[in-house]
Amino acid sequence: MRETVTAKDVAKLAGVSQSSVSRVYFEGASVSEKTKKRVLDAAEELGYRPNVYARSLITNQSNIIGLVMKGVQNPFYAEVLKRFSSIFKQHGYSILFVYTNNDEIQKEDVDTLLNYNVAGVVVTDATMSLAVGEEFVKNHIPLVFFNRKLGMGEFHSVCCNNLNASRSIAQYLLSKGATDMVLITGNEHTSTSIEREKGFCEVLDQHKNDYRKYNSNYTYEGGYRTAMTILEEMRVPSAFFVANDIMALGVIDALRKNNVRIPQDTKVVGFDNIDMASWPAYELTTWEQPIKEMVEETVNYLMDEVTSYTGFSRNIEIEGKFIERNTT
Repeated sequence: MRETVTAKDVAKLAGVSQSSVSRVYFEGASVSEKTKKRVLDAAEELGYRPNVYARSLITNQSNIIGLVMKGVQNPFYAEVLKRFSSIFKQHGYSILFVYTNNDEIQKEDVDTLLNYNVAGVVVTDATMSLAVGEEFVKNHIPLVFFNRKLGMGEFHSVCCNNLNASRSIAQYLLSKGATDMVLITGNEHTSTSIEREKGFCEVLDQHKNDYRKYNSNYTYEGGYRTAMTILEEMRVPSAFFVANDIMALGVIDALRKNNVRIPQDTKVVGFDNIDMASWPAYELTTWEQPIKEMVEETVNYLMDEVTSYTGFSRNIEIEGKFIERNTT
C-alpha cells in the first residue's frame, strides 16, 4: 500500500516551513513566487495532493456544492445534473450528490450537506420544511430550489413559467378541436404540478370545456398505468396533457397497446422536451423547459451568494417554448 504524502514531506523536500506549504494551497494567502515554485516542484516530485476536506474544516467552507435530487430515473433531471456538474466545474466547484428517498428533505440529508461544509445547495425535485431550511440560513449557506418553489418565497427559486406554459398548451389543444380532455399530473403537492394544473384548467374552465384530472408520480410506469386505468373507465378522450415527458411516453405506449391511434383518435402533449421526446418512435409534442438558462441563473445566484452572503431571495421564472411534433 502506497504511503500518504503529507505537507510535512513536501516542506522537507522544498526546504520551507509546513505553514508555507499550506499558504501555497490556500487561495489568497501571501507567499512569494520563489517559495511557491519550490513547493509546487516538490509536490509534483512526491505526488502530493492537498486534503481539500481537511482544509474545509479549517475555513468552514469547501469548494463543494450540494445537489439534492429524488427523480434520478427521470431523464430531465439526468440532463440537469450533467449541466450543473459542467458549469460548476468551470467555476472550480465539485458536486456532492445527495439522493433523497423522500419527497421532503430529511434531517439526515441536511446533516450530510452540513458535515461537508458545502458552499451552497441546489434542491431539485424535493420539498423542504421551513425549519429544515433555516439550518442553511443559520449557517449562511445559500440555497436555491430548481424547478420548484417553496412556500411564499422564503428561499430563492428558479423555474420555468409553468402557468404561462400550461395556458398555452390548453389554448393550443382547443385550437386543434379538442373537446373532452385528460390532465395527468405528478405529485399533487409540488409547485410544478400545482401550477401546470392551474394554468391548464383555468383556460378550459373559461371555455367551459370538459376535462378530467388524474394524479400520477412523474414516472414512465405511472403514466402507463394511469392511461390504462383511464381507458378502462371511459372512452378515449380527444386529448391528453401529461405534466412531464417521461409520463407522456408511458401514456403513448398504453394507448398503442389498446390500438388507439395518435394523433387521429387522440392527441398527447408532454412537458420538458427530454431527448427521448424527439425519438422517431414517439415524436412527442411538448413544452421545452429552458434548462440552459435555468441552470445558468441558478449558478450565478449561488456564486454571488458564496462570494458575499446576503440571504436575498426571490422566485425567478423563465419562459420556455412550445415544440410541435407528431402526437398532435
